[in-house]
Amino acid sequence: METGKVRQLNTDVLAYIGDAVYEIFVRELMLEEGRLRANSLHRSTTAYVNAHAQADAVRGMLEELTEEEQRIVKRARNHKFHSKAKNADPLTYKWATGFEALIGYLHLAGEEDRLAQVLDRAVEIIDGE
Repeated sequence: METGKVRQLNTDVLAYIGDAVYEIFVRELMLEEGRLRANSLHRSTTAYVNAHAQADAVRGMLEELTEEEQRIVKRARNHKFHSKAKNADPLTYKWATGFEALIGYLHLAGEEDRLAQVLDRAVEIIDGE
């Protein structure tokens, strides 16, 4: 999709796509690490795919993002929400949504190399590296 069109998408849409892209990335990462049992996969995956981990990741890399990427995160974070998070406070949920919107933006804009860098960096931050 053309970058200009992606920039104009609602941040809810970007986060919706970003959530799916991130979930697949983490699931594949767990398989690569040799986690082959469904129960182990689920537990391992949820350590990365939750609002707290995603919020920590995006806050930890915010200064490393380009101005455009920061703009996407902040636009999504500041978007008015009509639903409540199940397992996170509102601020954490907003940051996590910013992370997902960034992932969705990079994916839809076709910036696969940058997407890979951001995803790898997120895992490093969540892992405490």
